[in-house]
Formats: sequence, structure tokens, C-alpha cells
Amino acid sequence: MSTENRPYPIVQELIDSFAGWLKHRRELREMREMDRFNFDRIANDLRVTPLELEELVRHGPHAADELSRMLEQLGIDEERLAHVSPLLLRDLERVCAMCPDKAKCHRELTEGTAAEHYHEFCLNASTLETLDYASITKH
Repeated sequence: MSTENRPYPIVQELIDSFAGWLKHRRELREMREMDRFNFDRIANDLRVTPLELEELVRHGPHAADELSRMLEQLGIDEERLAHVSPLLLRDLERVCAMCPDKAKCHRELTEGTAAEHYHEFCLNASTLETLDYASITKH
């Protein structure tokens, strides 16, 4: 529904945010209720430690949203990267989701200066700097 069709867009945004929060709380509860064996098996299947999986779940489904914007500002084609190296992309997402400096990242992305400064704050900087850009950049 577009903003023009909603009579109270701010109220709707608050409702949507609250609904998202409730969904995330349900997911956390489900994770806590899962037996340890199955939880550890899921973590193993995802190639992360159980502690990392707990942390990723706590951060929520949008914890790595900045990565797409960062890749775009660096001129990296995310779809091509996913095709060429899906495990690398997943690792970039994992590291991004765990980042303690989201505010700095978000500010740089919004200002359009992330490509010049990401190496100062991004936990993925060393990985991003070593990528074979010829195979994954936008043409």
C-alpha cells in the first residue's frame, strides 16, 4: 500500500514496526524452546557455531541489510557474487549481521561515502579488498 493510499502513514509504520518486533520475539521464543541437539545441528548445517547462530537470531532478519548497499556503493554485483561465490556472500552477510558499528556504516551509506571509508569501520573490509573485482563488478 503506497503512502498516498494510507490515511495515517506514521501510524501504519508504527503498527508495521510493532508487528515486526512481535514476530522477532516469537522467533526468539521458538529458538529458546528448541532442544539443544536440533539447535546445534542447525548451526552445523549453516556452518556457524551455536553461539553465532544465537547471536544472528538475536540481531533479527534485517541485521545484514547494509551489505547490499555497501556492495552497490563498491560497484559489486551482488547477484553475480552470489552466483560465483555463494559461501563468500553468506560469510559477508554473517559478519555484517554481527557488526557492532551499524550507526557509522548506515551514516556512510546514506552520505554516499562508504566506498571511500569502509576500510575504517567495516568488519568485512579485508575480505572486500581481496575480491576479484573483474568477475563480480557491474558492467
